[in-house]
Amino acid sequence: MVDVSVSLILSLKLDQAMFDLFDRLRQQHFPTEKNFLSAHVTLFHKLPGEHEAEIQQTLHAYCSRTATLSLTCPSLRSLGQGVAVDVECEALVQLRQQLAQNWHDYLSRQDQQRYQPHITIQNKVPRQAAQQLHNQLAHRWKPLMGRGEGLLLWYYRGGPWELVREFPFGLD
Repeated sequence: MVDVSVSLILSLKLDQAMFDLFDRLRQQHFPTEKNFLSAHVTLFHKLPGEHEAEIQQTLHAYCSRTATLSLTCPSLRSLGQGVAVDVECEALVQLRQQLAQNWHDYLSRQDQQRYQPHITIQNKVPRQAAQQLHNQLAHRWKPLMGRGEGLLLWYYRGGPWELVREFPFGLD
């Protein structure tokens, strides 16, 4: 039986080296008592659990005909009370737009907004602390390259995410 109270989250699977680097930064700078997640690039924040089967079918179809994505992390972004790393990849933005068109009838207001992929490494801190970290990291930041290897579908029940299924990209 489908749990209609659960939400689904969709994120990008990063290559291991990129994941390790950003997860380490997140562990260092995200407030420990608020950090329940590993580093991630969210595509959708709240998909309805009652559509899980349809969502999985769509993801399988899209991912099986998508090649590994080349990602660039050119700069840092201030979040006001945090810091994120920008992720640039036109193919990721296009894939997300196609998925959003498929699911437009049940997208949350947040998921209907313009998509700006990023990896949050700090959040929920005083603005001064966030600005200090941004300045510290920006001083030595160099653009990074990596790969997106697939999509990850998660259950969200109010706490840490629970992995539902991985959808690897199939064209390589």
